[in-house]
Amino acid sequence: MKASSLSFQAAILMGLAGMCWGVYMAISDDRSTLPAHAHLNLLGFVTLFLFGVYYRLHPALDGAPIARLQITIWIVATIVLIIGVAMVHSGKRAGDPIAAVSSLIVIADMLLFGWLMMRNESGKSAAGSVR
Repeated sequence: MKASSLSFQAAILMGLAGMCWGVYMAISDDRSTLPAHAHLNLLGFVTLFLFGVYYRLHPALDGAPIARLQITIWIVATIVLIIGVAMVHSGKRAGDPIAAVSSLIVIADMLLFGWLMMRNESGKSAAGSVR
């Protein structure tokens, strides 16, 4: 599967999850986990969708295993981050280290994406050199 396809599919699932979570918060009148809901929408839907657009526009990079790895890391780290942030805002202090570590992984993965993008934009990454 190409990185863009994985990214688009995960973005839709996370977007739907974020929407359902928002509806649940409205119905229950409990907005304590609003920050986690916002993180899910921004990192899980918006950012994944933007990654997908970039990869789709750059077919050589889209098919590279490292691009799929970057998307996979983002998906897993985002889910763990959302859990940690939700725990923190639900009063469970055990969520602090979960949110902290997963935040660092998300940042490292954004650096990986930035590196892939810069290499691609500078023309140094032919189809075979980013794999």
